[in-house]
Amino acid sequence: MINSNLIKFLSVSVAMLLFTACQLPKPSVAEPVKIIFDSDMGPDYDDVGALTMLHAFADSGKAEILATMASNKYDLVAPCLDVINTYYGLPNIPVGSPKTHGVNIGCSQHWTDSLVANYPHKIDSTSQAQDAVLLYRKVLAAQPDTSVVIVTVGFLTNLNDLLQSNPDSISSLNGNDLVIKKVKRLVAMAGKFPEGSEFNVKEDSTSSKYVFEHWPTRIVLSGFEIGAKILTGTKLINSSLKSPAKMAFSIAIPMSAEDKNGRMSWDQTAVFAAVTGASFAFNEVKGQMIAEPSGYNRWRNQEDGKHTYLVFKKSPEELSQLIEGYMRHERKSK
Repeated sequence: MINSNLIKFLSVSVAMLLFTACQLPKPSVAEPVKIIFDSDMGPDYDDVGALTMLHAFADSGKAEILATMASNKYDLVAPCLDVINTYYGLPNIPVGSPKTHGVNIGCSQHWTDSLVANYPHKIDSTSQAQDAVLLYRKVLAAQPDTSVVIVTVGFLTNLNDLLQSNPDSISSLNGNDLVIKKVKRLVAMAGKFPEGSEFNVKEDSTSSKYVFEHWPTRIVLSGFEIGAKILTGTKLINSSLKSPAKMAFSIAIPMSAEDKNGRMSWDQTAVFAAVTGASFAFNEVKGQMIAEPSGYNRWRNQEDGKHTYLVFKKSPEELSQLIEGYMRHERKSK
């Protein structure tokens, strides 16, 4: 026979435990990383893989895509950004493009034409996209302070123009001060470390030099040497997916003998580091990126430097598996 005092004791104990549990703070759920994605999409197709990854992160609640920017004035950059956003069910993500100076480099492999011909989109030419500087200012002004991560995987044209923009009806702050107020960090696929010449830095070297000398927040750099060792795309093109990424990689990979084992994955590494945090897969070297007028870059080690470049912590093979998994993302059913 159960002692009545024991029953009372157990009842009171359970009640106290439940009350205590209700008072404990609930585990915090990580907020999605707010991302502006800036791309030269066209000269290479790793941009397609990078934006596909970003949509995979967005669908899992790890990222929020605020805007997608074209840093290349080539006609089909903005339409391709729009194609991918639309395919993943987010057709209203705003698209910006340079409206003054800028590089114009087309797509020799013609996968851009195929994406635009085969997938829905509402932007038919890069010139139809919004003014990138005004869009940057509008998006940044609307966000909480120090909350936005900018990922650039192309030319630094838009960021140069943003820094030098003046106060306007969108914000009373100039571009530099708006960046200080709203941007948490800039993650760039740019440069070759500890020194070298890299396409994204070199093609608009004037903008690159200005940005790396004047950008006021932390900069995380994924250099040429990182993406060059991470090969992706072969599993994607052999999958049953019908995504824009599969089409772009299926067209482009067979055109180059050096890509038979997969394409080098420069731009994907920047997205990966921006959303997961660099420390998940990489170590970082602190210092300062020095971009010369020619586009050649050098590095100065500096313990208190606001720039860092990535070095491998996880193996390139492990990162290839992870990145390709995100690139094989399929859109959610609507």
